[in-house]
Amino acid sequence: MKLHLIVVALVMAAEFIGNISINLGIGKIVLLPMMYALIMGTLTCPRFLKITGEKEIMGASSLLGVILMLLMARYGTLVGPTLPKILASSPALILQEFGNLGTILIGIPLAVFLGLKREAIGAAHSVAREPNVALIGERYGLDGAEGRGVMGVYIAGTVIGTIFFGIMASIFAASGLFHPIALAMAAGVGSASMMTAAVGSLAAMYPDMAKDLAAYGAASNMLSGLDGLYMSVCLALPMSEWLYKKVYRLKYGVEAPPSEAAQAKENN
Repeated sequence: MKLHLIVVALVMAAEFIGNISINLGIGKIVLLPMMYALIMGTLTCPRFLKITGEKEIMGASSLLGVILMLLMARYGTLVGPTLPKILASSPALILQEFGNLGTILIGIPLAVFLGLKREAIGAAHSVAREPNVALIGERYGLDGAEGRGVMGVYIAGTVIGTIFFGIMASIFAASGLFHPIALAMAAGVGSASMMTAAVGSLAAMYPDMAKDLAAYGAASNMLSGLDGLYMSVCLALPMSEWLYKKVYRLKYGVEAPPSEAAQAKENN
């Protein structure tokens, strides 16, 4: 009961604030109630405030999957009417998955030079959503360095990813460099909450395109969930392993040690 009252209060406060537009000259950044609710919800967690405890936090976590399922069902109703447009753009929706490999080219070298070891592989091979966490757990084990890396990015994405996506979508839309449909497609990285925040910001800036933006974002998100795992297995993880070894040798002058899972297999 306490959890429900807190959620209702946060939603009412966020809706009361409403959309906030910040003009940048070349465009505007739109801040949405979803962001306020997320920030205020995070601020209820410190123990000294005694607003929420472990019981409420665990209860909210268990309900998250149900809420996202309802959200995706709603997006499914938007995909149907625009299905011909989406099918016409299907090659772009599928090929955009190769863009996620850019996280490897940037993330692995940066992580290694900052001092991370094999944690870099788990952290930078993908956007670290649930399928990627499961993949790393199956391949290396979540207790190993790779598991710590993927869980670190997963938690960071859960906490600040929604806010980041919403703001970045507004900034890129305000720049005028990309078409709103392209930005909606790019927002579908496999996380329903991140995609919703980005599409919400875009819809506030382009209300006439709101349905199309939601449909393309949902379709892209669904495809990322389907082919993203195969992309990780076939390309992202092998590429991460190869690049990690190259960068490790460049920094330390020695060969990178094998993973803990590989060492345990050799010892057995």
